Amino acid sequence: MSDISKFETDREKFSRRSVGASTVAVQIKTTETTALPFQNAVLTGACGGLGQALARRLIAGGARVALVGLQRDALDKLAALAPARCAVYTPDVSDAAAMRAVAADWLPRFGAPDLVIANAGVAGGFDTAEPDDLRVMRRMLEINLLGVATTFSPFLAPMRDSGRRGALVGVASIAGWRGMPGNGAYCASKAGLITYLQSLRAELRPTRLRVHTVSPGYLRTALTAGNRFAMPGLLEPDEAASALLAGVAGGEEHIVLPRRVGWLSRALGLLPARLHDRILLGQPRKPRAGEPGATDIPGLK
Repeated sequence: MSDISKFETDREKFSRRSVGASTVAVQIKTTETTALPFQNAVLTGACGGLGQALARRLIAGGARVALVGLQRDALDKLAALAPARCAVYTPDVSDAAAMRAVAADWLPRFGAPDLVIANAGVAGGFDTAEPDDLRVMRRMLEINLLGVATTFSPFLAPMRDSGRRGALVGVASIAGWRGMPGNGAYCASKAGLITYLQSLRAELRPTRLRVHTVSPGYLRTALTAGNRFAMPGLLEPDEAASALLAGVAGGEEHIVLPRRVGWLSRALGLLPARLHDRILLGQPRKPRAGEPGATDIPGLK
């Protein structure tokens, strides 16, 4: 059985079982010892959380991995797992020149990737009435939206010219499906990312490259550590990483993690706007920059 066939079997198992924490546990069990179909990967946001879990999974699967992030020490520890197959880069993903430099170093050494995962992202509360928060929105859009395009851009032509199958993966969020009070900047950045990926998917349909959108719900990472509200369907990064890679290998164009949270979000989206807003208006909001529990936003000026 080919590696891709093995992953397809895993994906079918994941889809057939009832949705919930037990489902993800089954998915992990079936993929931990399965070889990956990806041989050459570029991964941003590799320092922690979902990115670190993806990096470990790819390295363990035998892939060559470009580890992109801002915490050099964390990346070096990952690269030490397979020094001959890994390279570490610490650019600002929203800086197109910096990402071109990453590609200029990686491509001659390891060749065109067959997998690019744009996972780098930031989150935080937002209040339009606060002038200082406008800089938060700008930076969030730069990283969460522009950063995906600048990550894909220098690798797209080499991947297409290689003639091999390849995957471009953008990590969005279910928060991009409908706006939430106090979260306007993050929701806007992820909504923009979802439609950008839809456009790119259509553009690349005639080629051997496929575009995958990933919409996680809540993951246990630094981005959610300061949340002051219930997080239904909270997933561990390892669980999400295994499901994500299985979904990409299985050809899913929009991967929702976990599925039951996606169903809940879609159901909320069907409510009349007034009722939807009333339900969410009284909920606790994500901390804004400078408030206790707020996550750091790199490059915020």
